[in-house]
Formats: sequence, structure tokens, C-alpha cells
Amino acid sequence: MRREWIIRECKLAVSRQCELAGVSRSWVYAPHKSSLVGEEELALLALIDAEYTRRPFYGSRRMIPYLKTQGHIVNRKRVQRMMRILGLAGMAPGPNTSQPHPKHKVYPYLLRGVAVVRPNQVWSTDITYIGLEKGFVYLVAIIDWYSRRVLEWRLSNTMEADFCVICLEDALRTYRKPEIFNSDQGAQFTSQAFTNVLHREGVTISMDGRGRAFDNIFVERLWRSLKYEDIYLKGYSGMADLLLGLTEYFVFYNDERPHQALNNRTPVMVYRTGEGGGAKIVNKFRCNPEFTSIAHNEAEEERFQSLLNTVQ
Repeated sequence: MRREWIIRECKLAVSRQCELAGVSRSWVYAPHKSSLVGEEELALLALIDAEYTRRPFYGSRRMIPYLKTQGHIVNRKRVQRMMRILGLAGMAPGPNTSQPHPKHKVYPYLLRGVAVVRPNQVWSTDITYIGLEKGFVYLVAIIDWYSRRVLEWRLSNTMEADFCVICLEDALRTYRKPEIFNSDQGAQFTSQAFTNVLHREGVTISMDGRGRAFDNIFVERLWRSLKYEDIYLKGYSGMADLLLGLTEYFVFYNDERPHQALNNRTPVMVYRTGEGGGAKIVNKFRCNPEFTSIAHNEAEEERFQSLLNTVQ
């Protein structure tokens, strides 16, 4: 949206326009991704996204036979490329599953075994992909762990850090700042633009451990609910429809949708009262040996999925 504000023929320099609009010049000059993706590619992206939402422990190797059952013969290199576009990596431990920027600092995970007992004790964020009729965009959201309330969200057609920083700044202006902020090790969240905001506010930074499927499970559960309760049902055609649909869904999610983990109360009710919420990442989901053998057969897959479904 902000990209359309930039007028290259304007007397005001593009760099100054970008500064005023709060976007980077590379975002303006970069080609629109949605216009570069063909119908077959979009179909494959949609299939991978849907299957990953069902089975987040699937990596590129497991996606290949799944796509074959759907009538698509693709090699691993292509699947890996598409999963990078989607920002996806299998949860099961393995090499190169989540690569931060090589020059960015990675912070330790601080929440294992910590009881979250009040609102604004821990906030968390993540990015997911949303397919449109003729393209795709990325969604970032920030949630409060205690109440599961979605505090802020933003859309972008690129994976640059700008829209994540804007989302964070808006959340900090609207709500009381958290004690700990957790994210994955992606380049958007390890960037100085993002971490400097947290340092400025005196917020402690925590980042998911490698191969730890449940370190940021509350946002993963949000994505699963969003996609099955809204995105896959409606099949949005464009950005305008998606913006309207997401606005309506997040109001429903926060204010109306009962959550089993909150004793069927809503996130807004729990956030405002400070009662009935809570969270804790327990140590039993560590990578070895519980996790290294995960998804080796159908029984293990079902067990893993049942664990995911219990986290509302």
C-alpha cells in the first residue's frame, strides 16, 4: 500500500519520499512479486502452505511425495525454493532449518520452563504467507502469550523488516510494553531496525532455539486457526478483500471466539481482567530423544498433531 504513495516523476527525491512514507528504497524498486508468479507456481505454493499448516514438521523431503499425490512432480530444489518464498522450514531438527542473517546477533531462548502468569509478561511474533488469487503477501502478528490476544498485525508483499518494525512500534504505542519479546531467528527479527526498538524500550529479547518446535507454539496455533477458519474458506482475491477479511477475523478471534485453553473465555476478556490465562513451554518437548524421532511413521505424526491441537 505505502509503495503506491511513491511517485518517481515527483520533484521530491524518491529517497525523501521513502523516508516520509516509512518504506525502504529497495522495496520501491523491487518488482512486485505477485506479478511474477504464474498459476502453476501459485498452486504449488498454496498446496505447500496448506500441508505445512496441517503438518508443520514437514520439510522439503516430505513435501515432494505429498505434492506427487496431488499430481505435481517437482524436485527437491524447487520445493526448497518455494518453502523459502513462504518462509517455511520443517519443525523437526535438521541442518539449515532457520537461517538468521550472518551479521545479525541471535539472542538465547529465555522462556523454557517459565510460567507466564500475567498480561504483557511475554509478547511473541511471527510471519506467515497468505495466497491470493493472483499473488501472495506476508502477514506479521504480535500476540500476548498470557491471553492469546492478537495485539497488532500488518501485511506486506516483501519479506523485508520494515513492516515488522511498524507493527512492533504500533503495538508498543497502543499497549503497555512487555517484559520479554520472543521471535524466531529470521533476518527480519534479528535486524538492528527491529532489535533497536526493543532495546530502546528496555524489553528483554528472546529467540526460538534451533529444532524447538514448541518455542513459539502460540503464534503457530494462531496461524493454524486463521487459515482453517478464514483464509482457506474464503480464498481472497486481492489485498483490499484480504485487509477487510483479516480485520473482521481478528476482531472475531479476540472478542468473540472462545478458547479452550482460556476456559472458553475470549482473549480480550482475559487480557483486560488479567485472570484465566497463562502459558508455559515445558521441557518435555526438547529435541532429544522425544523430538528427533518425531514423524517417522503415521502413529508419531498423529501424536505430534494431537499435541499441537491441544495448544489453543
